[in-house]
Amino acid sequence: MTKKILIVEDHPSMITAYQTILSHNRLGHDLEFYSASNCESAYECISNEINTISFDLVMLDYSLPPFPDKNIFNGGDLAVLVHKYIPLAKTLIITSHFESVILYNIYQKTKVNGILVKTDFDDEELLLAYDKIMAGENYFSKTAKKAKTDRLLAEGHFDTIDRQIITLISNGCQIKTIASTIKVSEDTVKKRKSKIKDILGIDKGNDEDILRECRILRMI
Repeated sequence: MTKKILIVEDHPSMITAYQTILSHNRLGHDLEFYSASNCESAYECISNEINTISFDLVMLDYSLPPFPDKNIFNGGDLAVLVHKYIPLAKTLIITSHFESVILYNIYQKTKVNGILVKTDFDDEELLLAYDKIMAGENYFSKTAKKAKTDRLLAEGHFDTIDRQIITLISNGCQIKTIASTIKVSEDTVKKRKSKIKDILGIDKGNDEDILRECRILRMI
């Protein structure tokens, strides 16, 4: 199965490195690579005014030479265009930024499938991100994931019921017991657990994954 990948990066050596790493993907995909080195050339690759290629994945460096004529100033702006012009394409932003506010704003604006902070990942993690994203999951490297979670927590996305559920999970309680203890339906508990996983950045996982992330955040 051949997948078409567009890499937008202004350093040719990095494009070559990403291509080499992804060629060893564990999904067995044959990869056909395309590249662009700035926002203008990326726009030409992405825009349906010019583009005739339906990319499966678009990898975007966040800091790129801008294209002011089209109000495109970074990889985040390009990600929005990818969703508009190639809605089935997956998007991954790679950035040197590590500031929580910037990373969260990138996520909020772009709704990309993944964000990798350059100081976080190595070859193996890039391959893992590729596997997850192409399988329909989201993937955020450690710093990007923490920025998203910290911001959501700061905005009060966990209420009293969410915290009660987490506490009961840590006590080994199952859904039926949790529901009867806090006097809500079992369906409500299931929905709340899904919400908790989303805030914690857990695409797929069980109670142990919830507890692991909560311990990291010192919530329990």
